[in-house]
Amino acid sequence: MRVPRIYTSSPLSEGCTTALDENAAQHVGRVLRMQPGQELRLFNGDGHDYPATITNASKKQVDVQVGTPVANATESSLDIVLGQTLSKGDRMDYAVQKAVEMGVTRIVPLTTERCDVKLKGDREDKRLRHWQSVAISAAEQCGRARVPEILPVMTLVEWFEHTTDCDLRLVLHHRTEQSLDSMNKPARVALMIGPEGGLSPEEIAAAENSGFLPVALGPRVLRTETAPIAAMSLCQWLWGDIGS
Repeated sequence: MRVPRIYTSSPLSEGCTTALDENAAQHVGRVLRMQPGQELRLFNGDGHDYPATITNASKKQVDVQVGTPVANATESSLDIVLGQTLSKGDRMDYAVQKAVEMGVTRIVPLTTERCDVKLKGDREDKRLRHWQSVAISAAEQCGRARVPEILPVMTLVEWFEHTTDCDLRLVLHHRTEQSLDSMNKPARVALMIGPEGGLSPEEIAAAENSGFLPVALGPRVLRTETAPIAAMSLCQWLWGDIGS
């Protein structure tokens, strides 16, 4: 039987007995229906995996005995910050899930001129919590020991300021001949993805004026949820841990 890999926000240390947080406990107790004596593999974002054995299990509480932590080598040396324009339906979920699988460090939802999704107040908070949950599930599935943070929605002006610490900043734009393999290897890269209708000429110009380089991924126009996956795959291939 495959040992389930579960994220918990609870502190973890070798030899301790701890109660899993509410979300993890419900998943283990209600969904998986695991029993005392069964094994788990836990992580809480500190870069390690923790083998653990269930000592008590109910629908509301699960206690575990934590074993010796194991270093997790799934994090890329390339730091990728994704600015993803908001999109409708499950497209944003897909972009978040696949970005985590491709090694993204943090994700910033963006609002742009042609973006048709408006989030404010409680609705924004609810969606941010949902996307963070999607990121956690993706990290569980793909073996990462760190969960990328989903930041609050930003305007482009805020995004430009947020990414000043990146040594390479890129805006995907299919009407340019500049390609990724023509660029020097960065330590931290920012990727800016537009909406279904594309970024306006004024937004692309503003990005370039703020230090972003336009880059094309090929002759075809990619959907907003496909573009970040293609871009991150190439970035990891050129400068990260794919093919290494």
